[in-house]
Amino acid sequence: MNKFVIAATVATFSMSMATGAALAAEKWDMPMAYSDSNFHTQNGKLFAAAVTKASGGKLTIVVHGGGSLFKGGEIKRAVQTGQAPIGERLMSALANENPMFGIDAVPFLATDFGAAKKLYKASKGSIEKILDGQGLKLLYAVPWPPQGLYANKALNSVADMKGLKFRAYNPATSRLAELTGAVPTQIEAAELSQALATGVANSFISSGATGVDKKVWEQLGYFYDVQAWLPKNMVIVNKKAWNKLDGATRKVVLTAAANAEAAGWAKSEELAGGYLKTLAAHGMKVQPANPAFKAELQKIGATMTAEWQQQAGAEGAAVIAAFKGM
Repeated sequence: MNKFVIAATVATFSMSMATGAALAAEKWDMPMAYSDSNFHTQNGKLFAAAVTKASGGKLTIVVHGGGSLFKGGEIKRAVQTGQAPIGERLMSALANENPMFGIDAVPFLATDFGAAKKLYKASKGSIEKILDGQGLKLLYAVPWPPQGLYANKALNSVADMKGLKFRAYNPATSRLAELTGAVPTQIEAAELSQALATGVANSFISSGATGVDKKVWEQLGYFYDVQAWLPKNMVIVNKKAWNKLDGATRKVVLTAAANAEAAGWAKSEELAGGYLKTLAAHGMKVQPANPAFKAELQKIGATMTAEWQQQAGAEGAAVIAAFKGM
């Protein structure tokens, strides 16, 4: 009889332990706006897998790419309200909330990877402070390659942009369209192919990565490598969800995030030139803007920079000064 009692007790204890372990495990759904083939999403999946493995399954992160769980414009709000504990968003798309979010889309301020890294270093503290006040924590950020102009016709001057249906993805691209005489239309990445195919947009500014992902050569024929800026995608986590994790798991996440950031920057730089070669291989005319056109764009950039500095105030001025002092 005692044997049966002991066996039953052991079985009950084992079941309790298993149940406790199951309850301790966390699953985080991670929405991302870009397709599974995009290097940002691929990097996010590697990050998620690293966390899942290193935590021993205590925290499992599942990536949902292509805006399948939440559309790009919904992701930050979803994380902020706890509908998703973690997610990725284009930082500059949030510039209307705070101009500091738009610092990496100030035209011709940081136009290569070295300068972009310095700008990130100078602005990271301010970004983290803003996010903290919104109940969010920054985990990592990765830049896109330098931004160029896509169009359905040759562009030799700013005057040639007048009337173009210009896809906007943040306040900076909307303002750029306005100052060039183009017509801005807000279009998220997941909707870009359809917008181009239906004529809702026939021009936009973005990196070679977007052009390859969306096979824009099917609708557009020109890419001007103006290297206007390098915007970043940032991965953020809800602070309440973060605070529920134990110290060891938080350390796992932070280590994976640091590795994802380093790998993402390296991959973006590695792929940048290849994207432009792919565009050209599919028949697009890939070229720099002529000197006069580039000068016109830089003049518009100076106007936008002055506007941003006015909006960002003393904090923005301090960040720019720190960046230029590096």
